[in-house]
Amino acid sequence: MLQGVKPSIDLKLAGVTKVYPGVVALQDVDLAIASGEVVGLIGENGAGKSTLMKVLGGTIAPNGGAIVIDGTPYPALTPAEAQAHGIAFVHQELNPFTNLDVAGNVLLGREIHKGPFRVLDRKAMAEKVAPILEMLGTRFGPGDAVARLSLADQQLLEIARALSTDARLVILDEPTSSLTLSETQRLLKVIRQLRDNGVAILFISHRLAEVEEVADRVVVLRDGHNAGELTGGEIEKDRMVRMMIGRDVRQFYDRHGHKPGEPVLEIKGLRTETYPHAPVDLTLYAGEILGFAGLLGAGRTELARAVFGIDKVHGGTVTLRGAVLPPQSVDAALAAGLCLVPEDRKGQGLFLDFAIAENIALPNLAHLSDRGVVDRRAERSLAEESRQRLAIKVSDLMSAAANLSGGNQQKVVLAKWLAMNPKVMIFDEPTRGIDVGAKAEVYHLMQELADRGVAILMISSDMEEVIGVSDRVAVMCRGHVTGTLNRDELTEENILRLAVG
Repeated sequence: MLQGVKPSIDLKLAGVTKVYPGVVALQDVDLAIASGEVVGLIGENGAGKSTLMKVLGGTIAPNGGAIVIDGTPYPALTPAEAQAHGIAFVHQELNPFTNLDVAGNVLLGREIHKGPFRVLDRKAMAEKVAPILEMLGTRFGPGDAVARLSLADQQLLEIARALSTDARLVILDEPTSSLTLSETQRLLKVIRQLRDNGVAILFISHRLAEVEEVADRVVVLRDGHNAGELTGGEIEKDRMVRMMIGRDVRQFYDRHGHKPGEPVLEIKGLRTETYPHAPVDLTLYAGEILGFAGLLGAGRTELARAVFGIDKVHGGTVTLRGAVLPPQSVDAALAAGLCLVPEDRKGQGLFLDFAIAENIALPNLAHLSDRGVVDRRAERSLAEESRQRLAIKVSDLMSAAANLSGGNQQKVVLAKWLAMNPKVMIFDEPTRGIDVGAKAEVYHLMQELADRGVAILMISSDMEEVIGVSDRVAVMCRGHVTGTLNRDELTEENILRLAVG
């Protein structure tokens, strides 16, 4: 046990209720967690997980119920009280201070000073942080620059910061959403180690295989209510899915075979800025879903951006329906019927401050305008059609896209491209950070598009997703396509063998 870490915690949420105007976010929710256990918290977007975390963190006060810590009930907590009780968060969105070193980030706001002028005592700070990093088995030290850390290392940095506050309960919110398979396994190993050292872990994830692997108990929320709890051998994916969405998903991936048509997209000798010495050849056929697998840094996203005309290329051609696309011309790609759904929907797929209707209309403004003036009625009509088609859960299409859940934001990104009747769609990590119900809807949409003859290239780091959705899978390693697997060859072992070259 780390020096300063409190030995145990007994935390219960008893009948917690939170009501916003017109919305019941939580209704009589119970949750218990004790030291030395990992509790998985799962549910669709909008189920109440985020609200529950804000109650625990003290950023919002419940309207009813109690937070019971070590036998003492509290009607609400402040952030300072939550921290004083040893409750710490590792959020999905990492925001480290990259201009500081590791020790400076871990002890931010609690720096150690010396002398009458209170200069930073970097030696003492390093000595305080080093045992925490040693426990976590990090590959970086107290003096290393945070700007050089990988995403996986930044996740461990956030955990180190939590433990440095004498955390007794660490809440992990989607901690593996941006990690590779090997980095995920490393993080899950750290979680088990923390549990074995007596720390309580609340693990929130949409990746149910990871929940199944690491959780001692699973608490399920649905529509702001407790939907049930699973322990031990009861924790398996099908049961979790049924409890989350209230129905059986026997065909989660909704997959049926597609007979490929003629070649639609042909990539020949394409060399990207990231891997200029690795020419890529790839053919995509009408009406097929081609999965694109590989480890983080393999070059899949870079290839997609080059094909779509965003990034510079160092040679090769992209041919769409017999016509060679000019390099670095997104306009030409769009005009030919090629669309890209980027992996970073917030940073690259949406204008979060714009209205939902405005986001959907953006690529189609030429068809929705008259002499440079947008026809707002046509814009709203397009948005309403998209809402109904994709079941976008929103009451006001003129509200900001930032107000939507992750799954509904992804639907808005899809809606703006679908309105252009694409011939080829590139999906880059289409279900990252969205719940199981929204994932099933995205899979169904891809199948529907393929049935209509649209050619789909799906980049995904979720092995189960790649195998479950794809007709074929191409695998990339360090800029090279190392092989293509047909449907009857799709196994995790075969994909990983090609992914490591």
